[in-house]
Amino acid sequence: MASISRESNGRRTVQFVAPDGKRRSIRLGKVAQRVAESVKVRVELIVAAKLAGHAVDDETARWLAGLDQAMADKLAAVGLTPRREAATLKAFIDDYVAGRLDVKPRTAVRLEQAGRKLVECFGPERQLRSMNSGDGDRFRVWLIGQGLAENTVRRLCGRAKQFFRAAVRRKLIAENPFADLVSAVKGNPSRFHFVSRGDAAKVLDACPDAEWRLLFALARFGGLRTPSESLALKWGDVDWANNRVRVPSPKTEHIEGKESRLIPLFPELRPYLEAAFEQAAPGTEYVITRYRGGHVNLRTQLDRIIRRAGLIPWQKPWQNCRSTRETELMETFPSHVACAWIGNSEAVARKHYLQVTGEHFERAIGSGAEAVQNPVQQASESTGMELQAVGAENENSPEFPGHSSLCDYLPNCQIPLRGVEPRFSD
Repeated sequence: MASISRESNGRRTVQFVAPDGKRRSIRLGKVAQRVAESVKVRVELIVAAKLAGHAVDDETARWLAGLDQAMADKLAAVGLTPRREAATLKAFIDDYVAGRLDVKPRTAVRLEQAGRKLVECFGPERQLRSMNSGDGDRFRVWLIGQGLAENTVRRLCGRAKQFFRAAVRRKLIAENPFADLVSAVKGNPSRFHFVSRGDAAKVLDACPDAEWRLLFALARFGGLRTPSESLALKWGDVDWANNRVRVPSPKTEHIEGKESRLIPLFPELRPYLEAAFEQAAPGTEYVITRYRGGHVNLRTQLDRIIRRAGLIPWQKPWQNCRSTRETELMETFPSHVACAWIGNSEAVARKHYLQVTGEHFERAIGSGAEAVQNPVQQASESTGMELQAVGAENENSPEFPGHSSLCDYLPNCQIPLRGVEPRFSD
């Protein structure tokens, strides 16, 4: 049991017997009696938990997490809690990113970018424990004020959640101030662009060499993620005899069974693979060799090639090549087959990949519309003709003598006039 002592100058002290049997004191200073009582109760609960060898209850854990640094240091000094790490924002983020040796280099770069945004918004010396949900809202509004797109804002908020979730797990803070922020990326049809086969041919003609033509063809006709999957592709992955290509997937390799996928060696893709294979030196391992350096910005170079082809560069050029290919495949193959070849789920395909194209409109207002309309009309006309045939057939039927229409078989049915409900006699 703990007790409270009051000195003549008004200062209060909580005294207790520690788990090691020694009597210890926590000097609270000039505080109200109710504050001292609250500390006394928590000290008793912490001591009891230590004696029993289990963690403190959730309410006490939240109380500990919410303590200021001075009070936390006093509890640590008497052995009730471990000494708290007083983390500042920049120091924590730098330590977190440096410790993520399990992520790919591009992921680490994105974490660093998100960390810089947080530091820019709140300052490098901001104490983690001083941050709350209001700061989460402030961060989102600040990002919007920077002129960033909605999906970019959501991604940055998601990474801020990730940082502070780690801080909670390290017991540096009690709650994640970014937990309530929306971070799921939503589809953005305004950034869709269907890369027609005519435009693709122009881009291919403008490419400087066989490897660049293959890079573009892998995305447009193979549906590969570029640069990750295209640069990971090896000549050993190409099964020429069986017209199959094994596509390594660095993005999903951490998921069991998603390390790679098998796609057909599409007829549109094969000539570009063959051309690059003929030019490859003996013993070459990777399909793409000239554009593998980290200094190479494939997106910027593709924009230049698109302009050289006489076209206006479209947004998300590589992504829209994949999107175009999946939209095409969905027209011919079942959705689960198209998704297996592209390497995404049907939900992701519907949200981020599948496009409504000009051809869809043309088919709807042209011959396609007639194809849709005619079966309906034929079914309606067929039904009417069948009814007439049945009536005529049964007019002279020995089973129904004298009945000239189908409704004559049903003596209780009266044919309604337009807009009048049918009536049934008793």
